[in-house]
Amino acid sequence: MTTVDDCFENGKLKKASPDITKARASLKIAKSNIDDAKVHLENKLYNWALVASYASMFHSARALLFKDGLKERSHFCLCLYIREKYKGVIEGKYLNELNVLREQRHGILYGDENIKLKEVHEEEGDSAVKIASGFLQIVEKIIT
Repeated sequence: MTTVDDCFENGKLKKASPDITKARASLKIAKSNIDDAKVHLENKLYNWALVASYASMFHSARALLFKDGLKERSHFCLCLYIREKYKGVIEGKYLNELNVLREQRHGILYGDENIKLKEVHEEEGDSAVKIASGFLQIVEKIIT
């Protein structure tokens, strides 16, 4: 899959009724993930700060899908859709970092024998928290 159309054709994105209640609930989860990420950062658990930051961005992006009347069955397709639909609305650095953090999270959680598990340093963890926080603020403005 390389396009949003592919995602729809393969059932990784599906049409649904727009649901602002679900969008707001997803934003609450995103806020909670940011709080978790900050605690991990304070405790020098940088890998987990990055994972929680991505989880926040995922739920922020999911809020946009709920608003738009979509459901996702793929983190990758969620990233593709947000990048395509919100280009020019959301600053490019957030659209890029959503996918970068998705890939890094995958490496942290699932690495394999050919891939050394990603070790996150303090500045990467701090940057992830800041990016996720900024993305959440932008999405909150779009949703409200």
